[in-house]
Amino acid sequence: MESEFRHLPSVDRLISEERIRRLQELYPRASLVELIRQYLEHARLAIAAGNPCPSVDEIVESICAQVYALENPSLRPIINASGVILHTNLGRAPLSKEAISAMNGVANGYCNLEFDLDSGTRGSRYTHIEPILCQLTGAEAALVVNNNASAVLLALTALAKKREVIVSRGQAVEIGGGFRIPDVMRQSGAKLVEVGTTNCTYVTDYAQAINPRTAALMRVHSSNFRLMGFTHLVTLDELVTLSRQYDLPVFDDLGSGCFLDTTKFGLDAEPMVQRSIATGAGLVFFSGDKLMGGPQAGIIVGKKQFVDKLKKH
Repeated sequence: MESEFRHLPSVDRLISEERIRRLQELYPRASLVELIRQYLEHARLAIAAGNPCPSVDEIVESICAQVYALENPSLRPIINASGVILHTNLGRAPLSKEAISAMNGVANGYCNLEFDLDSGTRGSRYTHIEPILCQLTGAEAALVVNNNASAVLLALTALAKKREVIVSRGQAVEIGGGFRIPDVMRQSGAKLVEVGTTNCTYVTDYAQAINPRTAALMRVHSSNFRLMGFTHLVTLDELVTLSRQYDLPVFDDLGSGCFLDTTKFGLDAEPMVQRSIATGAGLVFFSGDKLMGGPQAGIIVGKKQFVDKLKKH
């Protein structure tokens, strides 16, 4: 093994190799040196694990391949033959031609992102999207963040930190990508209070858990799985009715964010954003890049008193 380590070339030896010298015309020398050092460090670990020392040619070939990979975009078009239309690993919803055209129109130069063209003074980025979302959903206010998990995290942190949020045990789910409701709750500083059982939760379960430390009642849509057989779920109407008795908000995490009645297309029913707002949810969370067909985003709509606090957080 010691002899294998001795066969590893030095950084100076490798940086002087003809193929790597030519790369310095396109790539900063300091960056090439760092790539070489990283490769040699990995090679030492591999040798320590019992692997042979790579040759100089192999090392140079690997370094060149890394540089070419950095110089070329890693994202590329593919054909989705998975059978899953909104595939989270394949870019989610493709953007429409109209959306791409609108983005191109403003992304290739300056724009009035936070500038009021009428007054000539600083504006707000919320003015571009909030009125549209409110009109679509019937909400009083709206806010857009990075993704749906961050939307939920923001709301819990701003409105329920060091307090309790009641969730049905059957809805303490993992939504994919490692995002788990209990983990998001923990990171926010709020305390998760699970009620009911995995398959059956009743409105009395929520009522019995409410106390002076309760900040909100929460419903989480199980968008990527179904419970079958003997089950009972509390409806949003029941949750809102209960919450009003205790002056508490209901947080409704819809996930995919549906705006159309999917049963008209022969599909299973999906909870609609407009119905959640009309029913009386305080805040509704959903993604912009799934059923809505937009870019990655977490969208929050709901009552102005809550959304305003999120904007200031």
